Amino acid sequence: MLTREKPSRLLATVTRGMAKTRDFVDFARLSARAGDGGNGAASFRREKYRPKGGPDGGNGGDGGSVVLRVAPGVATLSEVARNPHARAERGAHGRGSDQHGSAAPDRIVDVPAGTLVRDASDGTVLADLVDEGATFVAARGGRGGRGNAGFATARRKAPGFAERGEPGEERELELELRVLADVGLVGLPNAGKSSLVARLSAARPKIAEYPFTTLTPQLGVAEVGGARFVVADVPGLIEGAATGRGLGHEFLRHLERCRVLCFVLDLSDGAPSEALETLLGELRAYHPALADRTSIVAGNKVDLPDAQALANEARRVAGARPFFAVSALTGEGIDELAEALASAVDAARSAAEDAASDKPAVLKIRPESPGVEVVRENGVFRVRNPGAERLVARFDLTNAEAVRYVQERLAGFGVEDALARAGAKAGDEVRIGAESFEFIPEGDA
Repeated sequence: MLTREKPSRLLATVTRGMAKTRDFVDFARLSARAGDGGNGAASFRREKYRPKGGPDGGNGGDGGSVVLRVAPGVATLSEVARNPHARAERGAHGRGSDQHGSAAPDRIVDVPAGTLVRDASDGTVLADLVDEGATFVAARGGRGGRGNAGFATARRKAPGFAERGEPGEERELELELRVLADVGLVGLPNAGKSSLVARLSAARPKIAEYPFTTLTPQLGVAEVGGARFVVADVPGLIEGAATGRGLGHEFLRHLERCRVLCFVLDLSDGAPSEALETLLGELRAYHPALADRTSIVAGNKVDLPDAQALANEARRVAGARPFFAVSALTGEGIDELAEALASAVDAARSAAEDAASDKPAVLKIRPESPGVEVVRENGVFRVRNPGAERLVARFDLTNAEAVRYVQERLAGFGVEDALARAGAKAGDEVRIGAESFEFIPEGDA
């Protein structure tokens, strides 16, 4: 016993979603705090001629949860970065006359498709939000406490205690955006990837005459014979990107979700073979599977003098990969490239669907409840069990009836037996959660 102590057209939604984004933010931290549950009420019915009416305390409402949701109009994580704290409201308290408290609304945080959610403390992946409308409960709201009417039994006809609301969860999360695209353009800086996206679709990324690189991914929706696919211009790679040189990791991760890769080589730099080897080397170093992904090679700037000879060299080094000599400036070879990309994307989509259908059904098994662990800390017996800790936190232990109820539940959890096995004696201090008790063996009560 214990006692208290998408070439021709770009979908408008994609263009606007990217063009109006002032800052492309692909990483953010989020502090999520769910609402606490409302407290149950301890009340008794008071009616004329019925001075001893029964218990009528209502239950408290559930606290609101913090929910991440994939929204179609969201392109980056900039809003989350500007508002890194998401708080949900607590549930309303129960009242007398069996009036239950209302549940609090969930706090919805909209994120872009392709958001990966990790636990900030240990990097564990908690969710991968890909499909539009997909949701993830980042922090679950606390359950509302039961009013005293919920504790009435044949033996306990007039319970004078109620249950407190459960605290809402609190989590520190890391959100990482990995651009969702069918085709990822991969090339060294100034290879002409942005110009190629503009030629393949109606996207209009910023293009200038300087040997630099796009700093943020650009998306375009290409259309070939009625088929549409999304093309992403991933910022230019440099040698050493896989080891973090420049902004390597920030760029490379956007290629992980692309079904097909298109290596864009600059036919004006005199060394297309070296460029292709550099690109393949960085992909292998970052993620070996990327270098083996379905890919096509495009030699850009074929309109320039002497480029045709270099195109022949590039075709040779491409090996088994399909090669197309194109000019993003004049449009030469663009239609052929677009058709090849559409065909490759279609094949990749079919392969993905077949792989998904071959996966066996997943059987979800409820994990076993953790046992009761008792450890001795500085002469005090500490009981570790989530159920027991939640139990003592949800009742007012200055109420004698509540103490008796808690003691019965703890015995059901096996707490007293675990304490006895750990060597606890009458009068020893026992701590469960934030509460302290004096241990009194059942036979001594």
